Amino acid sequence: MAKQKFVPKRSEVKKEYTWATEDIFASDELFFEALEEARVLPEKLDSYRGRLAESAEALYDYLVFSDECSLKLSRLGMYCMRKGDEDTANSFYQGMKGKFMSLYVQFASASSFDTPEINAIPDEVLDGFYAQKPELEGYRRLLEKMRSQREHTLSDAEEKLLAAARDISGAPGEIASNFRNADLKFPSITDSEGNELRVTAGSYSPLIESEDRTVRKAAFESLLGTYKSFENTAASFLNAQMKQLTFYSRARKYGSNLEAALASTEVPVSVYHNLINTVNANLGCMHRYMQLRKRMLGLDELHMYDLHVAMLPNADSEVPYERAKEIIIEALAPLGEEYLGILKEGFNNRWIDVYENEGKRSGAYSAGGVPHPYVLLNQKDTLDSMFTIAHEMGHALHSYYSTKNQPVAYRGYVIFVAEVASTCNEVLLVKHLLANTKDKKERAYLINHFLDQFKSTVYRQTMFAEFELWMNERVESGEALTAEMMNEAYYELNKKYFGESVCVDRLIEIEWARVPHFFYNYYVFQYATGFSAAVAIANRILKEGESAVKDYKKFLSGGSSTDPISLLKIAGVDMATAKPIEDALALFSELIDEMEAYAE
Repeated sequence: MAKQKFVPKRSEVKKEYTWATEDIFASDELFFEALEEARVLPEKLDSYRGRLAESAEALYDYLVFSDECSLKLSRLGMYCMRKGDEDTANSFYQGMKGKFMSLYVQFASASSFDTPEINAIPDEVLDGFYAQKPELEGYRRLLEKMRSQREHTLSDAEEKLLAAARDISGAPGEIASNFRNADLKFPSITDSEGNELRVTAGSYSPLIESEDRTVRKAAFESLLGTYKSFENTAASFLNAQMKQLTFYSRARKYGSNLEAALASTEVPVSVYHNLINTVNANLGCMHRYMQLRKRMLGLDELHMYDLHVAMLPNADSEVPYERAKEIIIEALAPLGEEYLGILKEGFNNRWIDVYENEGKRSGAYSAGGVPHPYVLLNQKDTLDSMFTIAHEMGHALHSYYSTKNQPVAYRGYVIFVAEVASTCNEVLLVKHLLANTKDKKERAYLINHFLDQFKSTVYRQTMFAEFELWMNERVESGEALTAEMMNEAYYELNKKYFGESVCVDRLIEIEWARVPHFFYNYYVFQYATGFSAAVAIANRILKEGESAVKDYKKFLSGGSSTDPISLLKIAGVDMATAKPIEDALALFSELIDEMEAYAE
């Protein structure tokens, strides 16, 4: 029988399992005081308009003041976004987010002149500025990166107009998020014993992983059936999202939405296509895994709702949150005492919002910044939840190292490397668990878990990437996305990726409607590339020890001080080639071999 836990109200959650937003602002009143004080920032920024090319001193002063503004806005945003995610139905905090976003748009509009003005400075003049003001060297990479996009930078007036429109451009994603998290309700279901179970965005994962097939099928139909009834609304959200991306990419004279998205992260477009092509060339491994899953589950038909349950019945023992933390600390010991010390600080000082409550944002994430990172979980005390903790704390420590070691201008890291540290933690965790079990059944279960993670992170995210590319290309060609065409395209992709061993239920066609990452502008492919890089880095750490850890910490501390391909090379991985992806796929194949031997 599937476990069903009571979902409390926010006020009923124990304090020690909530994140410490008081570390940012001790009260809502102090937030609003800081918000009022920050309202002068746009006007002060605008006072530099037309002056950036007049002297090295003026340019330097502007860049320093811009950093100060970024820190203040980051603090405000960190507080209101975290409070808003605690309960998405709380109108007070949703209103607080709205007030902040209005200020943020004003800030973006007021600073819109900087890129055109900086790009207009002649090379010889800027070289003279560096000589006159040596402190400008700290901003050289920032300025060079900005100037490398000169052909895509518009006039001052045009940039200001685009900046002012950002509030509107974010509307599709914001509306879709509120629809999914606050408004959408799913019918309750019953298990094979007649017990009623509640279906929520947070409870769906444990329900779809249930050993009770009645529960899996009912949860699948409850959730996706509900999305199906709103398919035209959901299609409108994504059509609007792709249209605004197309508008911005064309306004900036990019060849495609993909080119525009990757330009800001300095990732070659070829890397995106390389991932899709390499994975497509290795779909045979995925089809083998589906055949193995069907066989080990003893099913005549393997349906889409059978793809998440453990292939070994009763192997998924409960892992309480406190025990999960202990295991993670043991698993990450190869990263050294310094890393473990920071990890424990996060565990012990309420960096994490642990359990689901009514209205809480679904899923999990890490938000980096000051005074420290914040991690959102919806903990279910399963093995999968333990991996989620390790994953999100990988993000958190990446942000911690980057913030500690880089100046404000370079603290943020681009999304291409964002999934590396998180997945490296997961790889180290599974290798630790495998190394410390002699029980064949337990080992087989752990391998199954890793194979499922691989399936979800490499194959499935690449499928998402292929679908996202398809959506963008349709809109770029002048078509409007409709539910009918999206359903058909998504259904055919599932058939291609999962193969003939799977009965691809027609209802899976609407799954695209519940994927928030389609509003993140070519984000999902980085899960697959990040996983591949993480496997290589984790293997190097376990094989080479201290020297590899030293290089890895340099990577974590790098922020955006250089391009992401170069950052990964510091850690010993070249993502400009197919090799890391091919090596990861080879590991997937080897583990399937071991599972097939176990099945014999």
